[in-house]
Amino acid sequence: MELIGNLVVGVIRGTHGISGNLKVESTSGESEHFFDLTEVTLRKDGIEKTVKVESVKEIASYLLIKIAGIDTPEAAAKYKGYEIVVPRDKACPLSEGEFYVEDLKNCALVYDVKSEPGVIADGLHFEEDPALIVAGIVTDVLEGGAGNLLEVEVSESLCGAINGTDKNGNKRIVLVPFKEEFIGTVDIKRKSIQLMHLWILE
Repeated sequence: MELIGNLVVGVIRGTHGISGNLKVESTSGESEHFFDLTEVTLRKDGIEKTVKVESVKEIASYLLIKIAGIDTPEAAAKYKGYEIVVPRDKACPLSEGEFYVEDLKNCALVYDVKSEPGVIADGLHFEEDPALIVAGIVTDVLEGGAGNLLEVEVSESLCGAINGTDKNGNKRIVLVPFKEEFIGTVDIKRKSIQLMHLWILE
């Protein structure tokens, strides 16, 4: 599967100065790729607007981006909270072992039942490998104090002490540290992430 689509590279946190500059936080922590941008899409709550980039400056931990047609603090303030979205080839290049958050979202968290023969999970087998079960679906990636966390919606039919719903019948959401002791192979093309231990979903 070829990876296509747009990626979020920044979030507008506010305004700066009297000329309508947008104060932007890079989602990757890197800034070099912003200086090559000539056009971006601003997105929030299903609203998208493609705009021209006039200039990019870096101040401390923020970027100041001037957008054509946004010339006052009042006009800029309307875009607080908007995401800055660009084509994949304009995003920050990845190093080995790094992944775009958008690619991790909606990946199946899969567990190898051969490593624990007693596991029973009806109807949860991963299509591309029946030896794997889908323990959950990654819904987001959050920043934690000790590293990134996968936000996972737990599958409903897992065995034992692992319940897919809470006492009110709502789907359970758990956080799984994105670390090698808990996460194995990440296969973005197959939309799968290997879970090393089921107990972390309890």
